[in-house]
Amino acid sequence: MSAPPPPSTTARNALVVVAVIVTGAAMHWMGAIITPLLLAMFLAVMVDGLSRVILNRLPALPPRAAILAAIFFSIILVVLSTVVVAANAEGFIATLGRDQPKLDALLSGLAARMGPHAPQSVAQLLSRLDPMQYAGAVAQALQNFGSAAVLVLIYLGFLIASRHAFERKTVKLFANRDARHEALNVFLHVRDAVERYLWIQTVTGLVIAGGSFGVMMAIGLDHAFFWAFLVFILNYVPILGAVAAIGLPALFALLQFGDWGRTLVVLGGLFAIAFVVGNIFLPRMQGKGLNMDPLIVMLSLAFWGTIWGLPGMFLSTPLTVLSMVILAQFNGSRWIAILLSGDGDPLGLGAAGHSPEAA
Repeated sequence: MSAPPPPSTTARNALVVVAVIVTGAAMHWMGAIITPLLLAMFLAVMVDGLSRVILNRLPALPPRAAILAAIFFSIILVVLSTVVVAANAEGFIATLGRDQPKLDALLSGLAARMGPHAPQSVAQLLSRLDPMQYAGAVAQALQNFGSAAVLVLIYLGFLIASRHAFERKTVKLFANRDARHEALNVFLHVRDAVERYLWIQTVTGLVIAGGSFGVMMAIGLDHAFFWAFLVFILNYVPILGAVAAIGLPALFALLQFGDWGRTLVVLGGLFAIAFVVGNIFLPRMQGKGLNMDPLIVMLSLAFWGTIWGLPGMFLSTPLTVLSMVILAQFNGSRWIAILLSGDGDPLGLGAAGHSPEAA
């Protein structure tokens, strides 16, 4: 009896597309479970990379001590971030209350141009919005955020505790040495890509935040440090984060100063800093590290944001890099990895390289 003919390339690619759609629907349905786990894995990669940096600097330090030091340093960063937000929240709210007459004047001016039905003061705007109808949704969102944060920390603890068992599981899972070596190479590709992304976004975020802080201090914008901190955090969200990091300080500059001149200075200054860093320094730092097409960055933001909301936007680039590296390992899905890459070489093997084959 003759063997059945192998599936055509078209049928195989169609199966890949259907599998992607079904997987996306399943991930959306299981988002409440998967999202905290992915965030915990993201944090675990950060902790692991930080521990290796500590070991490189202090080679005499035991590995367990390096892990503990990395965890302690990460906790300190989180606590400091929380303190910065909490310390500025009260003054920020007080500033909003102080500047309400200016906001009323701006709304009145806009209402004169938009017609009599537009709100002419903050009180009219709030009365039309009816904030009480959103109170339940806001309370539920805060509750979900708290629950998710606790779940992420629990997942992170278990991931760090079980990291030493991964090597033994890999040996049991891949009895063949070549298969085990290939799986290790895939893992290293993924880990290095995610760590490189974190390093690049952190450095560029610090540069943009530092430059933005200088511009806002020079113009006299209130709470400049808070806005610079927000610019740094939003830098981890592709595209939309940059838009918010430029637009929000400019909006509050308009509220504080009440004139368009200094507002345009803030807007232009922040835009110029983000443009120079994003188009000159960032490509040089990335090199062939992430190797993602700019259009794919935008589409991945929309795709993962649709599936998981804000956490999906935050994880969009690391998840797409991870998907590209994994898809490049298999003949049937390598064409997707090539489309996702920036230069058609998703693994950075060069013209003489060859992608690993899969059975």
